[in-house]
Amino acid sequence: MMPIKHYSFDLWSTLIRSNPDFKKQRAYHFFKQYNHTGKSLEDVEQIFRSVDILCNSVNEKTGKNIDSDEMYLMVIYGINQSFVEFGTLDLDLVQLYDDVEKILFDFMPFLYDEHTFRTVDQLCTIDGNTANILSNTAFIKGSSLRKVLDYLSLAPYFQFQIYSDEIRVSKPNILIFEHLLHNIEKIRPLEKLDKKEIMHIGDNYAADIVGANKVGIKSFLINSNDLTIQNLLN
Repeated sequence: MMPIKHYSFDLWSTLIRSNPDFKKQRAYHFFKQYNHTGKSLEDVEQIFRSVDILCNSVNEKTGKNIDSDEMYLMVIYGINQSFVEFGTLDLDLVQLYDDVEKILFDFMPFLYDEHTFRTVDQLCTIDGNTANILSNTAFIKGSSLRKVLDYLSLAPYFQFQIYSDEIRVSKPNILIFEHLLHNIEKIRPLEKLDKKEIMHIGDNYAADIVGANKVGIKSFLINSNDLTIQNLLN
């Protein structure tokens, strides 16, 4: 059995999890700033959940990527539909995202569990091993997630990070996994790895496991089953 020499990690619900206070504060911000119909805060929270589920499903189905700006516009439309003519709303999307990012940094995501950092450290500091992030994005852009990984002291373990909003392709599209393989070749120019020496780890069977299998690399499902990141050390 070939040893794993390169580890690819999904991010959300694999290495990190959202701070619940972030989602509450984000919903409250939209409740105060973009709520022309008097929706309740609970309604706004539900609209966020619905848009998140819908867009993630569409991205996985099409293999494309719905931008965060489009998702926030869907939320605003969901709050104001049938009351305000959507095209007349005065929206500064740059400022909107800056406001959301500030809330994110005030309520940073957490490491997924107490074993996350130690396991990543052990796997990625074995002589010759390399690693990356390969993550679909939704409301939070890859540019923000890079800062989150810096804050959580995880960034130094990864030779590169790939986010769906930056390359316009989402898992399980084979193109994003081929992009992964291309980047591995770039960081290891003197050694062509066998695909069985590369493993992608994630929590989403459809996006992470099916996608990895399409391109022929190994895969490992955690957190949505009875396995955790610790099982990678077994």
